[in-house]
Amino acid sequence: MTSQLPSPISTSQPTCPNIDLNRTFEMCFTSTPRGARLARRLAAHRLDAWGIPYGTDPHEEIVLIVGELTANAVRHGHVPGRDFHLLLHAGDPARPVRIEVTDTRSERTPPEPGALPASAPQDAGGRGLLLVAGLATRWGWHRRPGGPGKTVWAECVRYRDADLPGDPER
Repeated sequence: MTSQLPSPISTSQPTCPNIDLNRTFEMCFTSTPRGARLARRLAAHRLDAWGIPYGTDPHEEIVLIVGELTANAVRHGHVPGRDFHLLLHAGDPARPVRIEVTDTRSERTPPEPGALPASAPQDAGGRGLLLVAGLATRWGWHRRPGGPGKTVWAECVRYRDADLPGDPER
């Protein structure tokens, strides 16, 4: 007896994916290097699922920004027993992707975007926000409303002019 497998193309399912322009991913992670690594990996997977594929410049830049902001939340915003929160929002493709990382430490705040100090060549760290500033369209921070802590955010464009769909150079 043979069994028939269902057709990969079913008339009961739409042939085009349902495109949701209000894409938001948010989750709390342990304030540990493992939590930061997991946040980065889940963000990378979610971006790919949203149509910002692995291996493209926008994907790699956004994931690098997520990695830097989550690592900073662990290193500079850690409060024992408290998590950090990641929010990733990718709405309309013409608008930037917004990344927000919130921690619960109020007394350690980042410098203002225009006042980032340059790192000395011998410094082992201190370049994370410089990378964020170089890759993001805009970035900043604000105090966490309704509680202790702060939110550091960045916005990153999905397309450069040469990457826009319908570009004759492609």
